Amino acid sequence: MSLLRRDILKKINLNKVIIIFLLTLVGCSGSEERPEYRERSLASIYNNAVYNLERGRVQQAAFEFDEVERQHPYSSWARRSMLMSAYAYYLQNKYDQAISTAQRFISLHPGNKNAVYAYYLIAQSYYERIQDVARDQRITELALESFVEVIRRYPETDYAKDSQMKVDLTQDHLAGKEMYIGRYYLEKKAFLAAINRFRTVTVDYQTTSHVPEALHRTVESYISMGLFDEAYKTASVLGHNFPESIWYKDSYELIKDTTE
Repeated sequence: MSLLRRDILKKINLNKVIIIFLLTLVGCSGSEERPEYRERSLASIYNNAVYNLERGRVQQAAFEFDEVERQHPYSSWARRSMLMSAYAYYLQNKYDQAISTAQRFISLHPGNKNAVYAYYLIAQSYYERIQDVARDQRITELALESFVEVIRRYPETDYAKDSQMKVDLTQDHLAGKEMYIGRYYLEKKAFLAAINRFRTVTVDYQTTSHVPEALHRTVESYISMGLFDEAYKTASVLGHNFPESIWYKDSYELIKDTTE
């Protein structure tokens, strides 16, 4: 369960049985039709929204939370309902709606104590759409930017801690994309283009798991171009920083072959 999901459920006082039940039914969003306007009290609408959320009728819950804001826009519950609406959309994997609602909350209530939920929800809504490295990584970049924003604004929170972990994961993913393209160029013997991609990994993503391979592939590229001095220097960097890596062993064998 994500940090956001755990805290939001705690906020509305759901017990453990209800939490398990909700997570089981999260895909069951109910009718997609928004109910007709019917003037009701604030308590009636909000309680009905929570009732629907508890029972896995997430789409109906989102509609009801929206209705709190529509009928009682100046109440404190309207602010809470806006955030809960964004969360309900998130539960349904309606990420664009979750993001737009969370962004509107931030725009209208930037100093609200619950704004951290909105920032984190935006980041999560990007993060859960990250695709494999063969695809465009714009969503990954947006997830990274959003998690960095959470850390910058709320550094002492649990959300910052969780965001830091996901920053590391998104950076590793972006480095993986550079490696994917670099290997392609290397296979096509476009060595300079390959080296540039591998250099991006070693400079911009130097804390990721891809750095040893990037250095080895750089060695491989330099040797293929006949630039042996550059290959030796890069292999030395690889050996100094990752002496136990299999990639250093491979580079060592390549270097040895050039000197025999």
